[in-house]
Amino acid sequence: MTPIRRLAIVNRGEPAIRALNAIADLNHEAGGHRLTSIVLYTEPDARALFVRRADEAIALGPATFVDPSDGARKSAYLDEARVLDTLIAAAVDAVWVGWGFVAEHASFAQICEKAGIVFVGPDSATIRRLGDKVAAKELAEQVGVPVVPWSNGFLADPEQARAVADRLGYPLVLKAAAGGGGRGIRVVTDPAQLESAFRSARDEAGLAFGDPSIFAEQYLARARHVEVQIIADGQGGTWAVGLRDCSVQRRNQKVL
Repeated sequence: MTPIRRLAIVNRGEPAIRALNAIADLNHEAGGHRLTSIVLYTEPDARALFVRRADEAIALGPATFVDPSDGARKSAYLDEARVLDTLIAAAVDAVWVGWGFVAEHASFAQICEKAGIVFVGPDSATIRRLGDKVAAKELAEQVGVPVVPWSNGFLADPEQARAVADRLGYPLVLKAAAGGGGRGIRVVTDPAQLESAFRSARDEAGLAFGDPSIFAEQYLARARHVEVQIIADGQGGTWAVGLRDCSVQRRNQKVL
């Protein structure tokens, strides 16, 4: 087991603050400064609270970069090669990514594994199967778990989305296959809204997660959002630490 002394946080805002609070609690319980926090930040966040509270803060530069693979402008936190180089230069033992950005990128977890940096979370193989919502729905169907009627795959263009909508009916919801945090989600109640909603969801997904893939499913207006929290130590120990009802939301993001 790799001892963790230097933990990097590849996120910003609330996720970063939550991680810093947890590190402070762990250090307090340990009776000393046992875990060093390192945050990565972009230029607009130079004076942000999470930057000022961390033990060390490393600048990533501008908030966005142009991805040479597709020419799209994306968050600097999605520049996996640059983030990894920064982590290696900072001699971190482990990295915590929170939610959003690279949190559900199997590719980032994999390059951390190859570099000998502990990725605090599921391994890359697990993320590859579950981090992509389309792959996760397909896996659920394979093992007999009921799923909401959906597009049975990615939507290539508005025309395909329209054909799926005709089959599923309205209202329906378009969702980003990657990431989370309520980004890349559009509820469509009328056929006239479909094309603009498709392009809007795809564009937001590409900007937020570096992956514009979207799918569709029936919209359940009165569904509840209930999660089971799981913690595993990587050594065979796994705990279900209870349920939480996340149904109170604003703009598809949890409030309570």
